[in-house]
Amino acid sequence: MAILVCGGAGYIGSHMVDELLKRGEAPVVVDNLRTGHRQAVPENVKFYQDDIRDEKALDKIFTENDIEAVIHFAACSLVGESMEKPLLYLNNNVYGMQVLLEAMVKHNIDKIVFSSSAATYGEPKKVPIMEDDETKPTNPYGESKLTMEKMMKWVSQIHNVRYTSLRYFNVAGAAEDGHIGEAHSPESHLVPIILQVPLKQRDAITVYGEDYPTKDGTCIRDYVHVVDLADAHMKALEYLRAGNKSDIFNLGSGNGFSVKEMIDAAKKATGLDIKVITGKRRPGDPAQLVASSEKAERVLGWQPHYTDMESIISTAWKWHKNHPEGFKD
Repeated sequence: MAILVCGGAGYIGSHMVDELLKRGEAPVVVDNLRTGHRQAVPENVKFYQDDIRDEKALDKIFTENDIEAVIHFAACSLVGESMEKPLLYLNNNVYGMQVLLEAMVKHNIDKIVFSSSAATYGEPKKVPIMEDDETKPTNPYGESKLTMEKMMKWVSQIHNVRYTSLRYFNVAGAAEDGHIGEAHSPESHLVPIILQVPLKQRDAITVYGEDYPTKDGTCIRDYVHVVDLADAHMKALEYLRAGNKSDIFNLGSGNGFSVKEMIDAAKKATGLDIKVITGKRRPGDPAQLVASSEKAERVLGWQPHYTDMESIISTAWKWHKNHPEGFKD
């Protein structure tokens, strides 16, 4: 049987496809290529360039393939953009989930692994964040992910479509052999932006605020290597295959890394100097966002392989150095 990967041509989705192939699974990919790249999906993987909001397209996919389960990455994911275009996020993310769940119920697909976000928590009252902490999103992106989780909860109760929802903050790194990696336009994630300096694609990296109540004054964030993340989704799928109940899991480092620590790690990983400019704080940037993955470790048996930032960035550097224009070259 096959595993349908929604958004499988994107950054995380393509690494999930890679992981499935390594495990001897049969992935089928659907992606509208709004932010994904066809080159990120191997030619021998069945690929549909369709939007999951298209009911007829999904019906065709589920009819043509013997789908066992769905792994869902297909969503708009930029916090800033969601504040400018809230209806886009509600339509693409929430309505997309509705159409997908309707198709799953229609075709008797009873397992879904969902790529959620720690943005569902909003401004945390304590760190590390636990799964039973209050969920109070502060932007449409986080709200859309939380709504998608609630939709799965009710469909799970009424139609027995079991789910695992994985909440995480920042993803970094690339496949160890460097054949796929992160490529966004414009780039919005910290690690590739830092690496644009040694690539001579920008003059310096701007640190937004050095007066936060943290160990070095810069914001602290959680990072998970993309390969470790794919492994977590695989373990979540195996958890559902074993007949376990629907559940939610955080994925995080438990301690986090500051912006300055990220830049220092990038200097070591590249062996090159990285010029830094200090800027003003950005509105709405919390000082510290760190999630606990204790539950995922205990229940799913998940443990990240990449635990130090230099090794995480080293894999990203290998990709970006050899593919400075992403998938364009």
